[in-house]
Amino acid sequence: MDGGEYPQQKCKSLSRSSVSVMTDDLQPNGICRRHREKERSRERQATLLETVSVMRKCSPWTFLPIMFSFFTAAGLWVVYFIAVEDEKITPLNSEYRRSGPKSPPYISIAGNAPPASCVFSQVMNMAAFVGFIIGVLRYLQLKPRVHKPWLNIGSLVALSLACFGMTLVGNFQLSNDEELHNIGTSMTFGLGTLFCWVQSVITLKVNLRNEGRRAGIPRFLLSGAVTSCMLLYFALMAQRLHMHAARAQWALVMFFLGFLATFAIEFRHYRFEIVCSDDQDPPLSLSETFSEISEYQSDQL
Repeated sequence: MDGGEYPQQKCKSLSRSSVSVMTDDLQPNGICRRHREKERSRERQATLLETVSVMRKCSPWTFLPIMFSFFTAAGLWVVYFIAVEDEKITPLNSEYRRSGPKSPPYISIAGNAPPASCVFSQVMNMAAFVGFIIGVLRYLQLKPRVHKPWLNIGSLVALSLACFGMTLVGNFQLSNDEELHNIGTSMTFGLGTLFCWVQSVITLKVNLRNEGRRAGIPRFLLSGAVTSCMLLYFALMAQRLHMHAARAQWALVMFFLGFLATFAIEFRHYRFEIVCSDDQDPPLSLSETFSEISEYQSDQL
């Protein structure tokens, strides 16, 4: 009897343990966890698919403002690190001593002497060229939608002159021609800031693809940051607080490049094409032109 009861009790205990395991798996907490994990995986897949579809729909011109801002900023920081390595300037995170051999870390001073000046000239020339292209594309994008064309034209002129100022800054170093270099700096910062504000206003007014607020609000914030840094830069320079002025200058340039990068928001919906057409008819000679005119007059009579 005892030997027969033991297997039955063992079977009962095993059945109870299996039932308890099954009930643990079927508890609401376990079900919720599995459900949440499945939902998360589905959301990740949906987000990935949505991102891929958006990237496929985006125009390749989307990447032009982003790449422009990234490589221009990277080039300027390369100039800075070369100048720091050559002990031409004081690092931004240190204190400036007037009696020391190093100069304050202004962008112009960082790109004042070779080899940094060679990189600086190349970066500024390329930035001016690509920046002008972005300005022209933005003008063409807004041309059929702006009710006041003078705003669009003025914005293009301002950016074009700012880009020309970049070439003056890059090609005429501070030690070679200080006056012309400072003129280029004033053109770049002053007209570049004006361009930012005009484009911010146009963004809200035109409201391309109902994304006016999405792009306009960040642009207004960046325009305010650019203006604040520019005012701080000139004010601190006047007070001879060179380290703080240099930091304000670097922040100003980074904010301005960030502003230009925001044009990727609208560029992703547009495709720009350069059309080259060949005239099939050969040009008429002078005698052929007169003969056509006489035939036309005889037909009229």
